[in-house]
Amino acid sequence: KLPPFYANIVLLNVSNLPFRLQKLKEIFISKFGSAPKFYVRAPGRVNLIGEHIDYCGYAVLPMAIEQDILIAVEPVKTQVVHLANTNSLYLDFSTSVNNIQINKTKPQWHNYFLCGLQGIQEHFGLNNPTGMNCLLDGTIPPSSGLSSSSALVCCAGLVTLRANGKTLSKVELAEICTKSERYIGTEGGGMDQSISFLAEEGTAKLIEFSPLRATDVRLPSGAAFVIANSCVEMNKAATSHYNIRVMECRLATKLLSKSKGLDWKKMLKLHDVQTKLGVSLAEMLTIVEEVLHPEPYSTEEICKCLGISLEELRSQILSPNTQDVSSFKLYQRAKHVYSEAARVLEFKKICSEAPANAIQLLGELMNQSHISCREMYECSCPELDRLVDICLQFGAIGSRLTGAGWGGCTVSMVPTDKLNIFLKNVKKAYYETDVQRLALENNSLFATKPGRGALVFVEA
Repeated sequence: KLPPFYANIVLLNVSNLPFRLQKLKEIFISKFGSAPKFYVRAPGRVNLIGEHIDYCGYAVLPMAIEQDILIAVEPVKTQVVHLANTNSLYLDFSTSVNNIQINKTKPQWHNYFLCGLQGIQEHFGLNNPTGMNCLLDGTIPPSSGLSSSSALVCCAGLVTLRANGKTLSKVELAEICTKSERYIGTEGGGMDQSISFLAEEGTAKLIEFSPLRATDVRLPSGAAFVIANSCVEMNKAATSHYNIRVMECRLATKLLSKSKGLDWKKMLKLHDVQTKLGVSLAEMLTIVEEVLHPEPYSTEEICKCLGISLEELRSQILSPNTQDVSSFKLYQRAKHVYSEAARVLEFKKICSEAPANAIQLLGELMNQSHISCREMYECSCPELDRLVDICLQFGAIGSRLTGAGWGGCTVSMVPTDKLNIFLKNVKKAYYETDVQRLALENNSLFATKPGRGALVFVEA
């Protein structure tokens, strides 16, 4: 009898393994001299709308994609984990499972695996964790905003769970893997890990937090979602942009709370302020206008507003990797979060009600989202803006950056009857004008549909 999580387990006959798994098995045998005992897959994701608001406590609307992380695994008697990758750019790595060291200064591929490994070990308090031989194969473009790093953390968590004979619900796994990824220094909110585990084929999901829950969102027929990679890489763990935004939202939370007489020391997320005040998102936008000023806040001004010292600010509020930041934009970040949260709810409402002009309405929300990301959250870049303009020029009803930004991908909603000519024109306008982009074009421009979540494969 299979444990609860493995309701999604897939039993495969060794003689007719799907080609990719069979190829992975052959490389594994060549590498380790024995066959894998099971395989784990975790998908990447594309966020349709709701950027940079999960860590503020607000619902987001992603879907899983076909591209994924796939790991072949053999539990071993020695307490060592051996990691290898089918991509020769990623070097082999070995470590004792009893002495995991995650290097935050160098976010190399194996450190994301170690995050998932450590998260499961700590959750169960494993004193004698199982060693493993693991071979990884990934089809998610790295640093593209499609959640390759989180998919690897999730995959590693599920690998460790299975290898050690433990079981958890998908929700528990998502929550553990969200916390685990923070070991590498990324202050994420949980969207990526949640959709990786909770996704179902054929539907996007509204992901809500505290408590974590997922609701099906049926996307309109007559439109395809197209992902286009700007070919500008951005690694969240290797740069400070992302974590600075998280801190700006946290500081905005503190100042808004203090101004309304709330216990600001206990308030961490912008959603907390709305909940405590019991007001609408529209009313929160008005409060932001009344309380915060558009000019950047210096650390001295923040300390004065909160009545604390600079040392208290750094030790009690700021994350270790934002200690040296001297000014923060609070007004703009809060404006983006509250308006984007409202757009997510409106997007779901339109999908549920399915009016005749649903595609047009959803496209307008996507366009508003990109403008807010570009102007208020400042997480776009010239290449992303150019790509959005090209996509809209050639027939997209809506187009926006997706993922953290500062590079990575756009997602566009395109009428299905215009899809082929759209792909042809975008390829010509964006990829064929640049030699480096053209070399990456085969994996950079594609239509996608909602895929399934994480799976365990074992041979029958």
